Amino acid sequence: MSLFGLGSRSQKTFRSKKGAPSGSKGLQLQKHITATLGSGNLREAVRLPVGEDVDEWLAVNTVDFFNQVNILYATLTEFCTESSCPVMSAGPKYEYRWADGVNIKKPIVVSAPKYVEYLMDWIGTQLDDESIFPQKLGAPFPPYFQDVVKTIYKRMFRVYAHIYHSHFQKIVALKEEAHLNTCFKHFVLFTSEFGLVEKRELAPVSEIVESILQS
Repeated sequence: MSLFGLGSRSQKTFRSKKGAPSGSKGLQLQKHITATLGSGNLREAVRLPVGEDVDEWLAVNTVDFFNQVNILYATLTEFCTESSCPVMSAGPKYEYRWADGVNIKKPIVVSAPKYVEYLMDWIGTQLDDESIFPQKLGAPFPPYFQDVVKTIYKRMFRVYAHIYHSHFQKIVALKEEAHLNTCFKHFVLFTSEFGLVEKRELAPVSEIVESILQS
């Protein structure tokens, strides 16, 4: 069983939350995140704590952001369906195709729910792979670790972009608007702080991103 404890990945509506990497360092960083988020200062919350390793910080936060996107999207599975969202997109100009380089090597057109299902499974696999996200205290991160992390965040951004373009009114109706905006603000500030998502990828919701970065 994975130390992250993802649970069954066949569930389409919700996946079990992943925990922080095992070992005192992961738990220590997790407590720091919780404390700084509780202060309400998101800019402070995303900064690398003094004396900490950047890869450790990226790893622990990646688990948190994965859980956030997981929970957010779970509230929309009733409305984001094969028929309502036959193509994974963020408005008429941006369409996202899926490929994982292993099982699906050539990008394919899929519905939004299928894309998110593939994505959550793929991220879960990366997080569970100890050669990428080491569990043991002091175990080294691979040289390509940040490349994997950047791909994870780029793809998680696409879920936010789809929600804003296709389901924002439903989010408002569910009274989840403030929660969505706070989660996305946290995501944008973190990815900006560490250069995890290229500016061109942010184009579908560039106005929202700019307002967050300038506030």
